[in-house]
Amino acid sequence: KLTESTLADQLGVPRGPVREAFRLLEEAGLVRTEKNRGVFVRDVPVEEPLEIFEVRAVMDLYVGRKLAQTATPAQVRELRQLVEAMDQAVKAGNAQDYHRFNLQFHDRLLELAGNAKLTATYRKLVNELSLFRRKNLTDASMVVYSREHRAIVKALAAGDAEAAGQAMYEHVMNSRERTRQNFAAGAPAVAATPARAARRAVAA
Repeated sequence: KLTESTLADQLGVPRGPVREAFRLLEEAGLVRTEKNRGVFVRDVPVEEPLEIFEVRAVMDLYVGRKLAQTATPAQVRELRQLVEAMDQAVKAGNAQDYHRFNLQFHDRLLELAGNAKLTATYRKLVNELSLFRRKNLTDASMVVYSREHRAIVKALAAGDAEAAGQAMYEHVMNSRERTRQNFAAGAPAVAATPARAARRAVAA
């Protein structure tokens, strides 16, 4: 259970931002509010992210095909720079920086597709996946992800709509499979610690 006053004291903030954090976390599917009982951190069963990955894969298939036809050389350079930043994070073994650049890369792909509704839907799904995506990052997986990112940008630069769409689709489905394998190996359902969950939402 998350207690508004306790978290406000722990974080050194007024209760208002904590209340707003609860709202954002509920929108992201990470907490639930029960009438007359309060706010509780959710245990998220693995089936939820697996379904979300499937939805994302279909969205990215469309985005890849569209961007291969519409992306400008300047936009491709921007995406390539983000991939290069991720490559540097891999070399440094810095999963935190990698995760940050990875989120920017995928969000920018959606922005460049030019569909505001699609972007808004994507961002909501990404919020729900955040804990699982971060858990998937290992030294080995970051190397694989970077290779897949380079393939995406290469297809976009070549204007190959089918290759770009397929590269983005397979990239997401590979993440789905990695998540499934993590849980098949006996990982528990994901739950954010109360203070950490609220701190992230307040910071956002």
